Amino acid sequence: MQQKDMQDLQNQHILLGVTGGIAAYKTPILVRALRAAGAEVEVVLSANAHHFVTATALQAVSGRPVRQDLWDPQAEASMGHIELARWADVVLVAPATANTLAKLAQGGADDLLSTVCLATTAQMVVAPAMNQQMFQHPATQQNLATLQQRGCHIAGPATGEQACGEVGPGRMEEPETLVTFLQQLPRTTPLAAPTLHAGADHTGAESLSNQVLQGRTVMITAGPTLEAIDPVRYISNHSSGRQGLALAEAAVAAGAHVILVAGPKVPPCQAAVTRIDVTSALDM
Repeated sequence: MQQKDMQDLQNQHILLGVTGGIAAYKTPILVRALRAAGAEVEVVLSANAHHFVTATALQAVSGRPVRQDLWDPQAEASMGHIELARWADVVLVAPATANTLAKLAQGGADDLLSTVCLATTAQMVVAPAMNQQMFQHPATQQNLATLQQRGCHIAGPATGEQACGEVGPGRMEEPETLVTFLQQLPRTTPLAAPTLHAGADHTGAESLSNQVLQGRTVMITAGPTLEAIDPVRYISNHSSGRQGLALAEAAVAAGAHVILVAGPKVPPCQAAVTRIDVTSALDM
């Protein structure tokens, strides 16, 4: 990645929520990558995240104190959870465990991270990370669908070998992939946001006012195709479809009616997108 591309998050305020999954060990690398891309990063740990990564490591790479406790007297004297919610341009929950997804989908607010997520108007991004069977469970899929219908962006998960020894979908996307995902999000907040702890009034994300594609229909193709050799074998490629999804969401935000022609294994999309699932290049 060239240096000019590394500044795509310049002046963006990223609140990183780290929850209690094994993939949390990657979050210091993620924080460094976000800062290299120009972002300011605040880290909030869930109650169980410290089992996999320390606040000391995350404070060292973020340059800011790590927040963990909803009942911190010093922070909550100034309504710290609301202050964090207003400060953020993007809230990224990575890793997002099955329990966290369920809590967010149901609107729970029993700790600092879930309270911030409920109080913010910033863009929300979750990066699921869990056992493949847990990810594919109907309850988890329903929770993801609910979050997506509310405008939350879903980053991943990747498919591969997991810490438990199983193979399947559920690996958290790598830090560089998550940074690229955030770089492709349409910005819905001013570049210059207030400084945290300064007492400034910041209302968070704002709706896109420039509906440049209003009244237009946009069709986008995304993802791989499967070309059958015989009833058992096929040829495919490693396309994830994420770039097409990002384009589709940007076009919706700009006022377009979007039709997404999606190949196999393309992640779910917003309810506002008309999705057509296909298998082969001929179908597409």
